[in-house]
Amino acid sequence: MSEQLKVSSSPHIRSKETTGNIMLWVIIALLPATFFGIYNFRDTHAWLLVIVTTAAAVLTEYIYEKLMHKKITIKDFSAAVTGLLLALNLPPTAPIWMGIIGSVFAILVVKQLFGGLGQNFMNPALGARCFLLISFTGRMTSFVYDGVSGATPLATIRANIEAGNAALDGVNSMDMLIGNIAGTIGETSVIAIVIGAIFLILMGVIDLRIPGTYIVTFVIFVGIFGHIANPDVGFFDPQYITAHLCGGGLMLGAWFMATDYVTCPITPKGQYVYGILLGILTGLFRLFGGSAEGVSYAIIISNLIVPLIERVTLPKPFGKGGEK
Repeated sequence: MSEQLKVSSSPHIRSKETTGNIMLWVIIALLPATFFGIYNFRDTHAWLLVIVTTAAAVLTEYIYEKLMHKKITIKDFSAAVTGLLLALNLPPTAPIWMGIIGSVFAILVVKQLFGGLGQNFMNPALGARCFLLISFTGRMTSFVYDGVSGATPLATIRANIEAGNAALDGVNSMDMLIGNIAGTIGETSVIAIVIGAIFLILMGVIDLRIPGTYIVTFVIFVGIFGHIANPDVGFFDPQYITAHLCGGGLMLGAWFMATDYVTCPITPKGQYVYGILLGILTGLFRLFGGSAEGVSYAIIISNLIVPLIERVTLPKPFGKGGEK
């Protein structure tokens, strides 16, 4: 026989979808939040920050792979997705150089030094955001809306609690839903984020296991323990829960970063466990932590625990591991 057969390990899955196609769907899904953020912060250089940060991520990947004599993979759009997600997690007034540094860190340190796409142990965009938060805390927590510097709704809630005032003083849930609030470029409009999420679900890129479990767990946690963190809030206070759902990066993180194929579990049971862990950690950080936000750290910590989750939830092969 002259015909050669290629033998590989299971699973053997055929699909017309490529990495490039999937990443392109993600970019399209992020466009509503991107365009709204650029419009919402039009008095800043948000549009330039998005373009430069995304371009820096792509360029970093190209230069590294060229120097290391590796296959050039920028056509799979994974670097563009990383750069765009990082840009959407930056304040609109962040300096351009900060976006460039974050992109270099995300691609070079978190992604390429660990083997490239499919080998990174945490979400590159969130890894870079946390790196910038630690390195440039003041600039990363300085927000401007409509030309005026001010606190985000979550920061306002935290300040009200510390001052002994009603938690929701000065917080408008409808503005948070629409996005007419201070925050990072891509996290403010829940409506824009959900539009993108629905698109990904319809295209079959993601399902409801992780984001649904994440959000439901978070709601339950805040509903039960919100009263402990703030006696002014009742059990399952709908306004308080809504403010936490619409504020910060919860929606952007739940739909676009917690669902990252590389850093989330592949087993169905593991995805539910992962979502529960995300909801509990986010609730802990927000209600009892030192910061008003906690999504980035919750996702990164959960990323690190994914190998253990998969080990525990991996189905046993037929004929093995039977009870004696």
